[in-house]
Amino acid sequence: MIDFIAASPSAFHAAANVAARLEQEGFSLDDASVDPASPGGHYICRDGAVIAWWVPTHAEPRFRVVGSHTDSPGLMAKPVPDIHREGYHQVAVEVYGGAILPSWFDRDLTFAGRVVTADGEEHLVNTGPVARVPNLAIHLYRQNAPELDRQAHTVPLLGVDQPLLELTAESAGIGAADIVAHELITADAQRGQLLGDYITAGRLDNLTSVWASLEALIAAKDDAREILVLAAFNHEEVGSASTAGAGGPMLERVLHRVAGGFGEPGEIIANSIQVSADAAHAVHPNYPQKHDTTHHPVLGGGPVLKVNANQRYASNAVTEAAWIAACRAAGVPHQTFVGNNSVPCGSTIGPISSTRLGLPTVDVGVALLSMHSAREMCSARDMEYFTKALTAFYAGAGR
Repeated sequence: MIDFIAASPSAFHAAANVAARLEQEGFSLDDASVDPASPGGHYICRDGAVIAWWVPTHAEPRFRVVGSHTDSPGLMAKPVPDIHREGYHQVAVEVYGGAILPSWFDRDLTFAGRVVTADGEEHLVNTGPVARVPNLAIHLYRQNAPELDRQAHTVPLLGVDQPLLELTAESAGIGAADIVAHELITADAQRGQLLGDYITAGRLDNLTSVWASLEALIAAKDDAREILVLAAFNHEEVGSASTAGAGGPMLERVLHRVAGGFGEPGEIIANSIQVSADAAHAVHPNYPQKHDTTHHPVLGGGPVLKVNANQRYASNAVTEAAWIAACRAAGVPHQTFVGNNSVPCGSTIGPISSTRLGLPTVDVGVALLSMHSAREMCSARDMEYFTKALTAFYAGAGR
């Protein structure tokens, strides 16, 4: 997983890496000449999202979907990125998603993503460590730290006096003059590592779920009876309202095309089930009052079932029971997160895709600390537990 995260500094890289692994496992890129309901593995990959499906030879007409997302918070380069002021070369950025901004200071940063050249071709790019957002020295404020201004204080310095697009072009072996548009985001250049049982890395939210669902799909496909689907969306961190997001048409189109080979799509989808796999909040030992007094998920305690009466998560009693059955079939522990009434929780792709598709859904994930930091923290044991539970889910546990 650490290798996968290191190779996936942007949503576009993550989707491409999933697609490459699927190709190795015999999945084929979907095209009009192939029946999408034919036995075997199929996938589509576009705009930082990837959807894959496995159709068994004698498939039961029911989907088992695991949904996740490829994007993470960061600092995205603006269309005209280069700034020169006070003798420095900097990059104009826009804050993407709910980043913990102080965590992005004093880190070696890469810019990664995709560029589009004049011929319409897309190219993945990754500059390597070239930038840094420096903190203000404490001597210059002493008592009262300056209020962090998202426009003025998040602007990275470039360590190389070259235009940003020249740096990105060099990483892809193309000419900078050929680049006509770009989507470039910062990523912590430090590789993930193990601290005993803990994994520390950037983008654990939500590459933990992307990686675990991919491993589970590959492990379960040969013994599957139902149609297995992996859906890794882009743009979850900014609301999912895009063609590549959970609010867009990608998954709906795939499910309707495949279901059409077996019967009435609406009925088949309504009889299916989805796991919305996204990071969960572990109780913070220094801030336990932020959690509900009776629900304290911890790192290493197993995957977390996420419940919210106000439908910020899509779990209900029926889908919760199916998830618990998958954990029991896999022989792994499980935990539950419910928010403190005084501390609103976040949301996921679960309510969005469930509402759009009429697809029963349960929200689960690996417990994290430092969620939305440039560098987050989870348990290696939990990654093993989560992958086993998702494998059991794909294999039919909780029917």
